[in-house]
Amino acid sequence: MPPHDHLERQCFDAGAASVTGIDEVGRGCWAGPVVAAAATFDRAGIAVLAASGLIDDSKQLTAARRERARCVIEHVALGWSIGQVPAWLIDQIGIVAATRLAMTDALLRSPRPVACLLIDALSLRWPAPQHALVGGDAASLAIAAASILAKCARDRRLGQLDRCYPGYGFARHRGYGTAEHQRGLQRHGRCDEHRTSFRPVASLDAAFAAVE
Repeated sequence: MPPHDHLERQCFDAGAASVTGIDEVGRGCWAGPVVAAAATFDRAGIAVLAASGLIDDSKQLTAARRERARCVIEHVALGWSIGQVPAWLIDQIGIVAATRLAMTDALLRSPRPVACLLIDALSLRWPAPQHALVGGDAASLAIAAASILAKCARDRRLGQLDRCYPGYGFARHRGYGTAEHQRGLQRHGRCDEHRTSFRPVASLDAAFAAVE
């Protein structure tokens, strides 16, 4: 079942002029940043998203459909922004804190004030009413839209990293723990974009070092 606009309509009916959805991607990856997006919509924008039939949890969409959805989202949003936290900082503060930091970074970069905040799973220290939904990207149009923007931005970044660090397959697996990624770590060890605090990376890197 695709995401709906129930919570958004509740916010509008309660007097909010706009709603801001926020979500992250890359939380479970072995490499690359965790990326968050914030997207703000008025009632008319949410209606367009609902009518488009393009909006869903970003993980359920093909790359081509995500790009089509991204164009619609960026066109109808009152404003949108991207925040990210790199691998080295994830290693220092932990992935949960890094996720909140990426979301806060996205909100700080938002070109529009936040009247009502809809978040996937987490809560933030932010001076606006907020609603945290577990599985929010599958339930809320605004959160799903943010997840699409974040996914597209992170995929572009991993494509860049693939050119900087050939041999790992970043452009294909986007930093997730696939068999191809594991083989790359076994052959080359880690690179600067790997999260050394993640146990699979640390163990594979140790095994690579032992062979050298």
